[in-house]
Amino acid sequence: MEHIVIIGNGIAGITAARHIRKLSDKKITIISAETEYFFSRTALMYVYMGHMKWNHLEPYESWFWEKNRLDLKKGFVEKIDTETKTLFFKEGDTLRYDKLVLATGSTTNTFGWEGLDLKGVLGLVSKQDLESLEQYAPNNLECPRAVIVGGGLIGVELAEMLRTRNIEVTFLVREKGFWTGVLPNPEAEMISRHIQSHGVDLRHETNLDKILGDADGNVRAVVTKEGEEIPCSIVGITTGVKPNIAFLQDSKIETDKGVLVNRNLETNIPGIFAIGDCAQQREPIGYRPAVEAVWYTGRMMGEVLAQTLCGNNMEYNPGHWFNSAKFFDIEYQTYGWVHSKRKLKDHEAQFHWKCESDQRCVTISFHKDTNVFLGINTFGIRMRHEVIDRWLTEKRSIDYVIEHLKEANFDPEFYKKYEPEICSAYTNQQTITA
Repeated sequence: MEHIVIIGNGIAGITAARHIRKLSDKKITIISAETEYFFSRTALMYVYMGHMKWNHLEPYESWFWEKNRLDLKKGFVEKIDTETKTLFFKEGDTLRYDKLVLATGSTTNTFGWEGLDLKGVLGLVSKQDLESLEQYAPNNLECPRAVIVGGGLIGVELAEMLRTRNIEVTFLVREKGFWTGVLPNPEAEMISRHIQSHGVDLRHETNLDKILGDADGNVRAVVTKEGEEIPCSIVGITTGVKPNIAFLQDSKIETDKGVLVNRNLETNIPGIFAIGDCAQQREPIGYRPAVEAVWYTGRMMGEVLAQTLCGNNMEYNPGHWFNSAKFFDIEYQTYGWVHSKRKLKDHEAQFHWKCESDQRCVTISFHKDTNVFLGINTFGIRMRHEVIDRWLTEKRSIDYVIEHLKEANFDPEFYKKYEPEICSAYTNQQTITA
């Protein structure tokens, strides 16, 4: 019986295992050094905030694994011998495979700052990160201040978590507005104001220089490159993530930023595949990044690879880009491509509308010559995925999108609707912003 081994029990690896089992009787072993069971990584913050308990993170009952004949092994793979198809574990044992799936996810991206090894320096990627946060910033214990470094989505999550425990937060962001590498300027500026409204000391154009410790190895302060020393007992490193592939350094598997794969998600070694955050497309798909550290793309890769491993050869084709997140209590959705100012394409124009409340805004990208709809960002207004996806496929014009925007609105019946204001702004201003 063919033995498929999956290293990593995140959404990509577990999705692959589930679908392989639906399609075949192959022997499946899932390996993880992080936890014994798959858990919902996106829910980590809600455990800390008290909305969920630890056991709520497990999407499946304990009997699920045995019933579906999915063997779980907790261990750390140190080396892969691709010639003999053998995994070598830190714990000293080995395991043979016939097909191997690398689904090792991401790890916190750091940049060699002094003091990263101090107690109280942490990320927010793994279950161990959350355990460290609970240790150094527990409830009902005086915590003088936390400093968060890096202006991405994980940073916002961490800031919200800490503020629920009334911990003072200083947020260091190197850009002039929050996430300006991704968002158009009006959106970035609105989100900056919103973060500040929640009591966060948001410092724009501020860079970390080093982290200082006390005699016991605990964090006591950070020093910025601008020369300021900020006392703190926690430092959250949220400067993005990178593929978790250090253990492949001496293997024959080709890597760059991530594990290099083709459209079938196969590496340079036949029978070895990579999916999820650790996979890097040799040729990026459209404007998509070569490494997609996004929950839903990991799930899609797992589904696609399961088909290939079970004899139905299938290429990874994720369709139109989309994503969603929350900035404290403002919901964010993006569909298609709405580029930031510094990434704006030559053919791309943008229409921007913002509500007087400073809590909602919409940016729509379109082709400046053909008026074809290219993408939309919404803050505080929820949209129907299937409607926006269809408009992108049908290459509708921005005029059509504006006229039919209410068809895509997913907000509940009694929510205030803003389509008339958006349509009026578009008709009267035709404003092009970046």
